[in-house]
Amino acid sequence: MLYKSNVPVTIEINTVQDLSKLGAFMKHNNLKVNKSEIARALNINRRTVTKYLNGFQKCTHRNKPSRLDEYTDVISELLSSDTQVFAYRSVLYRYMCDNYSLDVPAPTFYHYLKKHPEFDAYFNKGRISNADSNPVIRFETKPGCQAQIDWKESLDFVLRDTGEVVTINVLVLVFSYSRFRMFNLSLSKSREVLIHLLSECFDMIGGVPQEIVTDNMKSIMDSARTAYRMGTVNKSFEAFADDYGFSVKPCIAATPRTKGKVETQMKFLDEIKAYSGQLNLTELIALIERINMRINSSIHQGTGKIPMIEFQKER
Repeated sequence: MLYKSNVPVTIEINTVQDLSKLGAFMKHNNLKVNKSEIARALNINRRTVTKYLNGFQKCTHRNKPSRLDEYTDVISELLSSDTQVFAYRSVLYRYMCDNYSLDVPAPTFYHYLKKHPEFDAYFNKGRISNADSNPVIRFETKPGCQAQIDWKESLDFVLRDTGEVVTINVLVLVFSYSRFRMFNLSLSKSREVLIHLLSECFDMIGGVPQEIVTDNMKSIMDSARTAYRMGTVNKSFEAFADDYGFSVKPCIAATPRTKGKVETQMKFLDEIKAYSGQLNLTELIALIERINMRINSSIHQGTGKIPMIEFQKER
């Protein structure tokens, strides 16, 4: 149909989509039309005419349901847990892959979380900027030259079988050349436990690095190293180092970047919190071994190489 106005303009109306042009023209010129006549001509409801004259546009994209919709309740329950903690989106993704047979790419999963404000808020709460005006320059060492150690300490973990809350620690040993990691669970950080765990690591790999970089943990240092003092290594630990043939290199206090290769590993162990209340102690040890194996078998972001393969060269 043709609509002719009092001004010299003719608007052709063949479909409901054309009504938006007529609506805009009517509004601009303060005109009215016979909606009933248009409805009969287009064989549509009069209210539909009104809707399209007011600017309605039919969506051309299909509202396709997400493959992740079936997991919405599961995600909501996990993020509402009183015991489980998911420090990063990647931790939740890995947990669901391992326990709920989730089979979607990680970016798809992260995008789904961001689309849901309640999920996105969980990971954004308390976030602070890590921006630093002093960039860190990465340094490399020769094979077998250096290893770095530190504790992922004081993690409260609820045991599934007893409901008991235990405080766990994980000794992290990283070989600087290959980035090969070794994780060892412990309920204590005493000097005797530290020496025992390091002995097990050295026996397992069949070798010892030339030097071990550490912070000023009390199980190793009697007095801390500072910018003005060399610090004092405990005699027991010094004797242990002499027996195995490595030197101890303590960092200057409050300079964690000195042992940055081991510091960066701590985020991987945040996955442990996701299983609080879900495992017993034996299963927790197995989980830590799986995490250790997984990251040693994955490409290291800094070197672009696989630590397990590079460690064979270092060994």
